[in-house]
Order: sequence, then C-alpha cells, then structure tokens
Amino acid sequence: MAQPTTLPRPNADDLTALDNRLSNRFIELDEGGYFLVYLEREQGLICAKHFTNTINDKGLACDPETGEPLPCNGTLQRIPSRVYQGRTAKELCIALFETDPAECPVTRLDHAAYLGREFVRAEAALLSGEEYIQD
Repeated sequence: MAQPTTLPRPNADDLTALDNRLSNRFIELDEGGYFLVYLEREQGLICAKHFTNTINDKGLACDPETGEPLPCNGTLQRIPSRVYQGRTAKELCIALFETDPAECPVTRLDHAAYLGREFVRAEAALLSGEEYIQD
C-alpha cells in the first residue's frame, strides 16, 4: 500500500498565486449563457443575472440576436433572461440548480462549480461588508 504524500502547508501568498494561475487557464464557454453576480446589500441578497449567448466557431460568446461577439468591457447593455436571488450561496444554488432542473441554463459542470465558488465569495463579502468583484 502506497504511503500518502505529505505536502507542505501552504500559506496565503501561495494560495493566492495558485488561484491567480488557475484563473488564467483556458475555459470553454457555456452555450447556456453567462451570469453577472452582484450584491444587493440593502436587501441582504446575492444576485445572479443570467444572459443568453451563442458560441461561434472561434469559441467566442456572441449576442444571439446579432451574432456579434460580446464585448468584455461591459459597454453593451443587455436585458437578462432571468435574475436569481438568495440570502446565502446555498439558497442561490438551490434556486438556480434545484428548483426547476429542466429550466437550469447552466450546461457545463465547470461553469456550475465556478458559480458555486462565486456565490460563496459573494456571501462572504455580504457578511463582511467588503467589496465584491466577480472573478
């Protein structure tokens, strides 16, 4: 039986560097759309606006109405297809993934995992009063 490998205990700087490196990896975009996650502090809510998109042959997210690639700088104003809300990351995940699974717009597991991580970060910011910026 092989002995488990003991890794050195990481420090905060190591973990931040690892997260930064992992954030720069290639990801395939979800054909089901994308989300803008934000806080409504006055109501104590974590919110996620869902927007539809198509993915072109170059792997770029495009506006389903025009076929044009969506800009990353946030200059295009679009109407969300739905807004999900929750007081906690778990409540928001249940609203998105479990309330009506047939209607869930997320089609990729990596996208679901990313959203879960973002919802936890947003909940922590909501509780601490710190600023939340979506990764």
